[in-house]
Amino acid sequence: MRKLQSQGVHHITIIGADRQTSIDFWEGVLGMPFVFDQPNLDNQEEGHLYFDPGDGRLITIFTNESRKPDPSRTPVDIGCVHHLAFAVSRATFSQAVARLDERGIAHSGVKDRGFMDSIYFTDPLGLLIELASYRFEPPHGFTHAQVLLEAHKIRVARDEYNIAEIHLADAIENLTMRARESLSQDREPKDPYSR
Repeated sequence: MRKLQSQGVHHITIIGADRQTSIDFWEGVLGMPFVFDQPNLDNQEEGHLYFDPGDGRLITIFTNESRKPDPSRTPVDIGCVHHLAFAVSRATFSQAVARLDERGIAHSGVKDRGFMDSIYFTDPLGLLIELASYRFEPPHGFTHAQVLLEAHKIRVARDEYNIAEIHLADAIENLTMRARESLSQDREPKDPYSR
């Protein structure tokens, strides 16, 4: 028995309402370029819109002009999608509350997640959307996931509740020390000011 090894998210497809609601939200609110559309090849009654969320992958929406937007919260039953999270820069995140308020979009306010900050709001169809901004940049050659795995190990070893910035800083230091050689035989912290 062998795995079917994934290499990232290819795309996510959402059941939308009418075409213009999708364009106005995904491009007009979240800034995702509308890159192409075509018919839904499995259902000729629907359109299939494609948006670039910023990493070259795709968010796609099935649309039908007979469907009207329903802002009621989408189901959160077992097997349903709870929310979609999109990465934003710190600069954009710092403006998110004001920009959502300016549009009259209800939101959660900033949520402290220890290793990142989040803001939640719903799209016009009731899907919960998260804007997420990491509090760290991984060292060159590493991913956010690798830093988080190392921070998790540190947190567990210290018997602490959740990943915090101290765990991130220590994880980045550990990964850097393992990945980059030095001529020094002792790489422990030093105090050159006390001499």
